[in-house]
Amino acid sequence: MHAGAFFAEAAKICATIDTQKIEVLANELAALRDRRGRLFILAVGGSAGNASHAVNDFRKLCGIETYTPVDNVSELTARANDEGWETIFAGWLEVSRVNANDALMIYSVGGGDLERNVSVNIIRGIEFAQARGAKVFGIVGKSSGYTAKKGDVVVVIPETAPQWVTPLAEGFQAVVWHCLVSHPVLQINRTKW
Repeated sequence: MHAGAFFAEAAKICATIDTQKIEVLANELAALRDRRGRLFILAVGGSAGNASHAVNDFRKLCGIETYTPVDNVSELTARANDEGWETIFAGWLEVSRVNANDALMIYSVGGGDLERNVSVNIIRGIEFAQARGAKVFGIVGKSSGYTAKKGDVVVVIPETAPQWVTPLAEGFQAVVWHCLVSHPVLQINRTKW
């Protein structure tokens, strides 16, 4: 049965995910808030929907000034049309004056791959932010991608079933960020339920 098999893989991820890395990420985000830095969440595809939701949670529950460029489709499509898809995030981060007090959070299945020309906009955003001293965090589905290799603290969703890397990685982005926003070092406002 599909549902049983899918949830069995989710259980494997729950049992094998690097929870210590999540703890480190929680502490890094608390330090970001303490230094009054901003969190910029970069994502494309299904992960972009997660980015919008996470912005709300980090702002409302944790008091972290958080933004995602994917919430402004007009600017992103203008940048893609005028300058190219590859630089949409770098251009947005430049206008946002990203600096050493700030951090990126990457939500991505693969995390970017220059050789395969996948999510190069995320890679260019990472390069731009790192050149300005910002930290790079991530929740990704591949340890072989650019984000996992170049980021400061990156939680990699264990790849338990190759045929379901995308749905499990995107689903567990939500599990990990909800773990973070309910973490005692981060949460300053309770949820309603």
